[in-house]
Amino acid sequence: MIGGLRKGGTFLLNCVWDKDEVIAHLPNSIKIQLAKSEAKLYILNATKLAEEIGLGNRTNTIMQSAFFKLSKVIDFAEAQDYMKEYAKKSYAKKGEKIIQMNYNAIDRGAGELVEITVDPSWANLVAETHEADYIGTEFVEKIAKPVNAIKGDLLPVSTFNGYEDGTFENGTTAFEKRGIAVNVPCWVKDNCIQCNQCAYVCPHAVIRPFLVNEEEMNNAPAGVKENTLKPIGKGLDNLAYKIQVSPLDCTGCGSCANVCPAPKGKALEMVPIAKEMEAGEQVNADYLFNKVTYKSSLMPTNTVKGSQFAKPLFEFHGACAGCGETPYIKLITQLFGDRMMVSNATGCSSIYGGSAPATPYCKNSAGEGPAWASSLFEDNAEYGYGMHIGVETLRDRIAHTMEQTMDKVPAEVADLYKEWLANRKDGEKTAEIRTKLLPILEKSEFEGAKEILGLKDYIVKKSQWIFGGDGWANDIGYGGIDHVLASGDDVNILVMDTEVYSNTGGQASKASPTGSVAKFAASGMGIAKKDLGAISMTYGYIYVAQVSMGANQAQYLKAIKEAEAYPGPSIVIAYAPCINHGIQKGMGKTQTEMKLATESGYWPIYRYNPLLVKEGKNPLQLDCKEPNWDTYNDFLMGEVRYATLTKSHPERAAELFKKNKAEAQKRWRQYQRLAALDFSSEKAED
Repeated sequence: MIGGLRKGGTFLLNCVWDKDEVIAHLPNSIKIQLAKSEAKLYILNATKLAEEIGLGNRTNTIMQSAFFKLSKVIDFAEAQDYMKEYAKKSYAKKGEKIIQMNYNAIDRGAGELVEITVDPSWANLVAETHEADYIGTEFVEKIAKPVNAIKGDLLPVSTFNGYEDGTFENGTTAFEKRGIAVNVPCWVKDNCIQCNQCAYVCPHAVIRPFLVNEEEMNNAPAGVKENTLKPIGKGLDNLAYKIQVSPLDCTGCGSCANVCPAPKGKALEMVPIAKEMEAGEQVNADYLFNKVTYKSSLMPTNTVKGSQFAKPLFEFHGACAGCGETPYIKLITQLFGDRMMVSNATGCSSIYGGSAPATPYCKNSAGEGPAWASSLFEDNAEYGYGMHIGVETLRDRIAHTMEQTMDKVPAEVADLYKEWLANRKDGEKTAEIRTKLLPILEKSEFEGAKEILGLKDYIVKKSQWIFGGDGWANDIGYGGIDHVLASGDDVNILVMDTEVYSNTGGQASKASPTGSVAKFAASGMGIAKKDLGAISMTYGYIYVAQVSMGANQAQYLKAIKEAEAYPGPSIVIAYAPCINHGIQKGMGKTQTEMKLATESGYWPIYRYNPLLVKEGKNPLQLDCKEPNWDTYNDFLMGEVRYATLTKSHPERAAELFKKNKAEAQKRWRQYQRLAALDFSSEKAED
């Protein structure tokens, strides 16, 4: 970080330590560079200041003020005036209170700097080595770590031999251990009811439940042995239950503690990361995450609790702390990740999904995991559809070989061929058949065995997913989505709806509701949000679900299971609170925000399953109660993207918010009418 520091330069460190603690904790490698550069060293606890001022975790204005104080690029008094002038201009719409907070940040950022004298003798220290910490593959050691250390420009071209096609190893985020959180969750086992909701909602897969057997417990660190519970549930005898957090991977959002429903008191409390590190929780996490088996077969995965005993195959990414999108993806990988392919549209989900060299998609103990690739806005749906067509073409070759050689193979093999042909579209069934069939084929030389072995990776039915945000789904990529859904083929689309172009700075999209403020809609959107779900339902043969994890965790799980099992196209539209919304309670409350959105009528949740028509049932199932419309405006005012309009354009705000609510009520009445239709006459005959 300070490799480019010039002679007599200045290094400003934002940290929670005091002067003596900094000297004790600062690595020798940094001290050596500071001494050799004859640098000046300053510290500032901007995190604490931001909390005291009321800015939450927003430290940018504090640090900016400190920068101008130390850099002296212009006279500091003049810089202060400029900063305050700009703060007033930027935050006038948000009220005098916000302006004063930023004024305080500007004053205190410069006024509470602490200088630490750089000892010249530091130049003679011996730099510590970290070779033993989190050793990864050759790719991680030779490419990922240098790039993350901002030394990628020093790598010779030859280092990238073998990666010329742009394919990178997956699971590299597990070796980063960034330690960016100030506070992390601490498990209070005596309060825990073992519901696993904390793991379900964790945006970063850093908190997980474990069932530990006797052998694993014997080899476990003392911190694991001393802190477990007897598991609740049948067939779990001789196992121990533990919730474990990986402090160095946590972002400190607090979503887990927020949703904890333990009646005796929260089973998770946010504490300083140093406390958990000193308690050995990272040692415990390293053991449990990597040495203990994930016993997902002991409990059905169709429950929130059971699903979380499966390993997440999407972990430790760099999305914003408390991200509303990533918990949706994480669950899909827990359910189908071992046979999953993903086409990802450009956007937030492509940035946290695969920014070189960090790859959060990873493998299970059998070496199976999602195959992931990123595509452009305009063609991502077609790209994912092409993946599906390519895979099914290869599977057609398997089917052809089986049919042509059915009478030339042993009876046992012929039976497995017949079973596969009959269940070709069933992921779980084809996985079972593959397990039985491969050992026989590998030892045989009968006709067709070699051909099928060459295509063994395609015996199991792939779970094809197409990911993207609302800008892609409603705007730039909508034509492609419509084309792919209309194909009738078995692909699954997940739309993470933040109602704005999140990744590029918060521009309005066709998913931006009336009255919401965004870039290119500074005076509030004047038109209604596009109802992608309602449009998709008009086809009649597409599985459609609108979900909100915080509103109903089980409903999202059920929708994902149904969508993946549906023998045709499916689209799941997920409400995803975003940092661009300006949630007044903070991003640690994203799950609460999802709940309020549904309860107020802003975001109804439902499932539309065309298969129910054959049973004489209505395909549309509303999964929420009649909204409490009295809370609608309260929900809107809980987010800056709406509340700010009342400051900048009060009369227009009143008009647009009234229109927004009327549109929501109209949508609800429409869903109600559709859900009340009688389909008994449509029941298919036996």
